[in-house]
Amino acid sequence: KKILMSGGGRCNFTNLHVEAEHFLSDNAHFVKSALGRYPPHSFISLVESYGVEFEERKHGQLFCVHSAKEILAMLEAECLSLGVQFQTHCDVSQLSVKAQNAAGADRFSLRYTHHDQPIEVHCQSVVVATGALSIPTLGGSDQGYQLAEQFGINLVPRRAGLVPFMFTGDLKDFCVALAGVSMPVAVRCGSQGFVEDLLFTHRGLSGPVMLQISSYWSPGEALTLDVCPERDLAEWLVIRKHQKPNQTVVTALSEVLPKSFAEQFVGLYYAQFLNVKCAELRDQQLGQVGRDLNAWQIKPAATEGYRTAEVTLGGVSTDALSSKTLEARGQPGLFFVGEVVDVSGHLGGFNFQWAWASGFCAGQVA
Repeated sequence: KKILMSGGGRCNFTNLHVEAEHFLSDNAHFVKSALGRYPPHSFISLVESYGVEFEERKHGQLFCVHSAKEILAMLEAECLSLGVQFQTHCDVSQLSVKAQNAAGADRFSLRYTHHDQPIEVHCQSVVVATGALSIPTLGGSDQGYQLAEQFGINLVPRRAGLVPFMFTGDLKDFCVALAGVSMPVAVRCGSQGFVEDLLFTHRGLSGPVMLQISSYWSPGEALTLDVCPERDLAEWLVIRKHQKPNQTVVTALSEVLPKSFAEQFVGLYYAQFLNVKCAELRDQQLGQVGRDLNAWQIKPAATEGYRTAEVTLGGVSTDALSSKTLEARGQPGLFFVGEVVDVSGHLGGFNFQWAWASGFCAGQVA
């Protein structure tokens, strides 16, 4: 389901610029081995072998030209060609190791229900690829974490990532008034920053730039937005004053910003300047408006949480896993891959590439 909804139905299936710096984890180096063993071009070759047309968009993002259904069909075909049997709508109740045969072909006992029927299977290896908590309506759950805890594997605290922000009070009203407006901005939280498009919503702020920075934000922290990163607006407004003295501040700003945003911003923070001509304001006053726009500080009330989060930060500790095979160090034959692991990528195809790479590495030895 996540494949089908990804990229607006076109599936942003990988990125040409996959590097460790685009991933968050308690161990920043953990991803390097898997991504090196199964890099983007390996998945691209598979896509090409199935005749799936794709295109490169900004920042190295690769999308299907036609539909995400092609990626899903490709993966299903690969599985079926290897004899994989699918059983969906299952609820795993227990995974245990058979002590009398802890190293044999049936070392694990897996109990689950399928259409209300209890089933028990025995196997040599178990690969946990359950996903995580994000978007529960698409199947997100904590089942993978529960299985990890059964084997004494530590979990890194989880929270929503790549998720929109919500606001209260005047800032919420501000966002509601601008719902649907999009604009390029630069945003910073601490030492981390991104330059991308922002989208105002009825709940707050979304768009690629907000989703990216959300993975670095903690409750109570402020965000700093530069709504016109290519210009020093303090200097520009003063110059504009002398070029077009009869313009109002809003009219001047509307030359470089969406008019609706300029109206709302000046109305909220500088209501006394709303209908005032630039010539009637001191350079210092115009400069302050410009500086505030280049360094607009806002404090979110919260994120929208797992309901709309694209990833779950945290998860199965990488300390408990082999970086080469994703096998649990304390339990041979048990593997954790994809989002359930404490590895989360930036927006733009990185999380899918981690899923393909980690799954490949586990599959080579499971």
